[in-house]
Amino acid sequence: MPDTQTESWDLIIQPKTSWFNLRLNELWSYRDLLFIMVKRDFIAAYKQTILGPLWHFLQPLFTTIVFVIVFGRIARIPTDNIPQPLFYLCGLTLWNYFSACLNGTSNTFIANAGIFGKVYFPRLIIPLSVVISNAIKLGIQFLLLLAMMAWYAVKGYDFHIGLNILWIPVVIIIVALLGLAMGILISALTTKYRDMTVLMSFAVQLLMYATPVIYPLSFIPEKYKNLIGLNPLTWLTEAFRNGLLGNGLVDISMIGYSVLVTLLLLLASIMIFSKVEKTFMDTV
Repeated sequence: MPDTQTESWDLIIQPKTSWFNLRLNELWSYRDLLFIMVKRDFIAAYKQTILGPLWHFLQPLFTTIVFVIVFGRIARIPTDNIPQPLFYLCGLTLWNYFSACLNGTSNTFIANAGIFGKVYFPRLIIPLSVVISNAIKLGIQFLLLLAMMAWYAVKGYDFHIGLNILWIPVVIIIVALLGLAMGILISALTTKYRDMTVLMSFAVQLLMYATPVIYPLSFIPEKYKNLIGLNPLTWLTEAFRNGLLGNGLVDISMIGYSVLVTLLLLLASIMIFSKVEKTFMDTV
C-alpha cells in the first residue's frame, strides 16, 4: 500500500531571495546555542590563565594610571573638575566594551570558517555571543569604576547623580549595537578584502582619539566640535559620563542622531552579512 503519511520538517534550509529576508526569527530558535557560545567564549578567555577575570581590573587600572601621567600631568588636559583617575576610567570602561565588541566580531567569518562549513545555524549567533560575553567583562570593569566612585565619595566628592543615571543602560545597549554593526560589516568585507583587518586595527586606534575618552567635549574648540560630533560615540560617551558622574554634555537631539546612525548601520550590516554568508566559503 502507498505511504500516505505526509513528511514534516522542523527546518527548511533554502537560499535567501531578498536583501530583507534576514530570518532574524531563527535567532530565538537557536537561543540555547547562543548561551553555549557565550559560555565557551567566557571560559576560553580565562582558561590557562593565573589571574583570570582579574585581568579586566588590571588592564583599565594600569591604562588609567598611564593616562593620568601622560594626559593629566604632562599634557595637562582638563577633566571638567572631575578627578582625573575617575574621568579616565569612566571613559575607558565604555570604550573598552565598544572596542572589544568591534574587534571580537570583525573576524567572524575567518575565525569560524571551520564551524560554518560543517553545520548550519544562524551565523549571527557568533557575533551576538561575542557582544554578550563582552558584556560580562564590562560588568567586571564597571565594578572597578563603582569602587573608585565609592572611594571619591568617601573623600567628599559630590557626583550630582539623579535621573541622569537612566542614561547608563540606554548608552550601553546602543554602544553594543554599534560595535556589533561595525564588526559584522568589517567581517563581511574581510572575506574578500583581507586588507580590512589591518585597516580596522589602525582605524580603531584613531577612533579613540576622536572620542572624548581622554578629554571632555568642552575642551574641543568650537570650530572642531561639529566634526567630533559626527562620531556617534562622542555623545554616548558624554551621556555615560553624565549619568555616572553628573558631568558631561547631554544633547537629546545628538543622542537621537547616535541612535539613528546605529540602527541604520546595523540594518545595512546585517543585510550585507546575510548576503556574504551564502558564498563566503568560496573566498575564505
